[in-house]
Amino acid sequence: MRNNMDYIHDRNSNILFSLHDSRVNKIKYHNKTLTLKVHKIFQLVDGEEKAFPGEVCFKNCDVDLCNVLIFNKTLGGGCFNGKAIELQQFMDEYAGSEFEIIKEGYFGNTTTYTGWLWEDGKAPVSAIMYIWNSGDMVYRVEK
Repeated sequence: MRNNMDYIHDRNSNILFSLHDSRVNKIKYHNKTLTLKVHKIFQLVDGEEKAFPGEVCFKNCDVDLCNVLIFNKTLGGGCFNGKAIELQQFMDEYAGSEFEIIKEGYFGNTTTYTGWLWEDGKAPVSAIMYIWNSGDMVYRVEK
């Protein structure tokens, strides 16, 4: 039997967990809470990295202020193009895809995840997800 442990992200302190290399495989929005289901949440414990399945919940989230940039390839050198869509459209159109988080940034009420969007066995493309919320950001870790 697994126990869920909730940890509230303190926006003015060190980050307890890392989502680097985590894959978001489901996104849901209900009662002003945006939930990203991830296959791994990483934590450094006594100098050793541990990984747990779980989810990240953004309380009091306004999806109208959240969006996703999707590019035509992985970013690096050269020219690229892409599109900007609202998060709700992303949830509808890319429900079967996975978003691999490479970099994460936390700035006030805004969270930014930069990574790769994987869909249907195709080569990944770069994507940037912007999330805005005024409530708590909660790591729900399955231990």
